[in-house]
Amino acid sequence: MSGSNPGGAPDDPDDADSGRSRDRHPRDGDRADADDGQPSGDAESPRTADRSPQRRNSNPDAVTIEDDGVVRWFLKSESGNVVFARDVLSSIAIVAVIGLILFGISGVWPPLVAVESGSMEPNMERGDLIFVVDDDRFVGDDPVDGTGVVTLENGQDNGHEKFGNEGDVIVFRPNGDDSRVPIIHRAHFWVEEDENWVDTRADDEIVGGATCDDVPTCPAPHDGFITKGDANNGYDQIGQRDPIDVVKPEWVTGKASFRVPWLGHVRLMFDELLGGMLAPAPVIDTAPIPLDDATVQAGLTGATGFAGVGAGVAMAAGRRRP
Repeated sequence: MSGSNPGGAPDDPDDADSGRSRDRHPRDGDRADADDGQPSGDAESPRTADRSPQRRNSNPDAVTIEDDGVVRWFLKSESGNVVFARDVLSSIAIVAVIGLILFGISGVWPPLVAVESGSMEPNMERGDLIFVVDDDRFVGDDPVDGTGVVTLENGQDNGHEKFGNEGDVIVFRPNGDDSRVPIIHRAHFWVEEDENWVDTRADDEIVGGATCDDVPTCPAPHDGFITKGDANNGYDQIGQRDPIDVVKPEWVTGKASFRVPWLGHVRLMFDELLGGMLAPAPVIDTAPIPLDDATVQAGLTGATGFAGVGAGVAMAAGRRRP
């Protein structure tokens, strides 16, 4: 008997199987909706997905010690402290290179000296920076035998001039004493041992009425140079007190080559501010004419003495006793 049975099983077995199948297997659309609503176990969370790429891509060109090594990191890093240290080292390196070049040309160290007093005025002023060379370099005509120094006496004959007058200006250690401040004065003439140079070679206008008996360095105790500051009244070897001996060639540390006006004031200013700590000062000495000596004090610039020279070039600064 056909007909529906409200309380019984469906008449068609196929319809029953189909309903059970639908219950067990959701529709494709429902599965897609479920997938959209449920995060997959393999997918990154939104916070992780947003943050990780930013970390990885925020500075792809950044250098690190671990990845690039210390040298490349130091050269490429943009850190403020590293950039400052790199600039300081670069400046020091530039000063060192300039100092080495000047030393190669001059052959003496320091190759730059700063003049502090006025005994060579007007040809050398206080605060001038002087480039000094070894006495066997850039030699003029008719130098003294065994040296590269042309005296004022010989320069008057052959026209060799330096710093506004005949003859070379030399830097020398007074009496060969390394503890005394070097002096930069003009070499006037050469004398030989036992020569009565005051009576035979000296300029009468400079020595006045003095004779060899009045001068402790006459007769000459050895071969050497008689020197004088251009602004001084007398020879260094006829001082009123503590005269300088005749200058032996081995006491000469260099010849003045050219000057740079005012630049030496930088070195002198640092020396005054630091109380000589920048370049420890030897014993302060006087030239024979008090308060008129042009002396130079060896010291490193500056890199600047240069001498001065300081930037950092090497520089030397002079002093005089008040």
